[in-house]
Amino acid sequence: MQPPPGGPTDLAPPQIVATRPDSLAVLPRFDGDVEFHFDEVVSEGASPNFGLGSGDLEKLVILSPSLAVPEVHWKRSRITVRPREGWKPNRVYRIELLPGVADLSNNRNKTGAVVTFTTGAPLPTRTLRGRVVDWVTQRPRSHALVEAVLLPDSLPYRTSADSTGHFVLGPIPAGEYLVYGVIDQNNDFRFDPREAFDTLHLSATGDTTGDIWAFHHDSAAARLTNIALNDTLSLALTFSQSLNPYQRLPADSVELRLLPDSLPVPVLRILPKEEYDSLYLVRPPVDTSAAGRARADSLRADSLARARADSVRADSIARARAAAEIRIPGAQRRRETTPDTVGTGPLRTRPALFDKLYIRVPTRLRPEASYVVIVHGVQNLSHVTGTVRQVVKIPEDKPVVDTTKKVKPDTIPKRPVPFTGQRSPVTGRRG
Repeated sequence: MQPPPGGPTDLAPPQIVATRPDSLAVLPRFDGDVEFHFDEVVSEGASPNFGLGSGDLEKLVILSPSLAVPEVHWKRSRITVRPREGWKPNRVYRIELLPGVADLSNNRNKTGAVVTFTTGAPLPTRTLRGRVVDWVTQRPRSHALVEAVLLPDSLPYRTSADSTGHFVLGPIPAGEYLVYGVIDQNNDFRFDPREAFDTLHLSATGDTTGDIWAFHHDSAAARLTNIALNDTLSLALTFSQSLNPYQRLPADSVELRLLPDSLPVPVLRILPKEEYDSLYLVRPPVDTSAAGRARADSLRADSLARARADSVRADSIARARAAAEIRIPGAQRRRETTPDTVGTGPLRTRPALFDKLYIRVPTRLRPEASYVVIVHGVQNLSHVTGTVRQVVKIPEDKPVVDTTKKVKPDTIPKRPVPFTGQRSPVTGRRG
């Protein structure tokens, strides 16, 4: 049944009006379902809920401390949840319904709900807060999985981070926790071994985890995947995984030998790209010719014109805001108090990751010669140390073609060929 046509369009998302049982209730013999009641009929979704975790409603429910897919049922304006293994005695249960429930008009709500109750255990009073950061991009990870494992019982309590990477997990039982911050790539709210993560141990008195920097853990040492010639005095080494950004290898950790006699070649430095560029990057010389000065003046004039245009635009925006403040009192104040939840760029509390190292030598590498490169003590992010070895062949020198010189056109006029009246021995025509 639907309302008759011609009425107003339904643009309001469904709202949760009640939950059952009441939150923070103690129910020793509870054997029913946890229910979320809405103010209208909600959609079951396109994917049915068969207990595989692929249903549209199953993806919106996180039940702790169970890792199994819960039983989720749709009952028009209600959603019922219960653990597949049944309710266990003397436990604290936390059922979280994430935002995203839609009505029949496909309007989705933007707020969720949490129901916490116990089946005989003491009422929980602890709440954990923190943020999950992707170390590769150095940015907060939205909708990351957070799993707090209660020690020594190993009971996992899970939640999802918001769009800014922040999370609030509670109330949960008191005690020590091992907190996981996981980049949930398949969005199943479960920690898979190949997903990027990081952990920290939280004492019984701490409630703030700070930033959890997630990265791919690997128990195997890093391998060399490629060695390329960076310039005539350096080689670029590419590894199979990110390296420990806090490690700086000494020069004697590198063995560079010229084949076939294995003659040792001295090594000055082995550094990541940023530090190598800061030490050895060759700056282009300043062009002091008349054409170079004219080009620099033109670029300077363009930059001044852009700066002047930006200043004019900023002044016009400021005048428009001042006019809006006069027409609508309090508009500027409301705009200034709006929090910045997006962020301005990557976080700098930890160094950026890299998978390349550059070797600098004091003498020119021989063209068409082969070298064997051996690096000892290379550490990956999991601090697994290994030794890498590979042979590289230096390419031959190619002549440098100066493309800046323009070929002058032929200004000598071509003379017309006189008519002789004789036939050409090639074409047979008269010319």
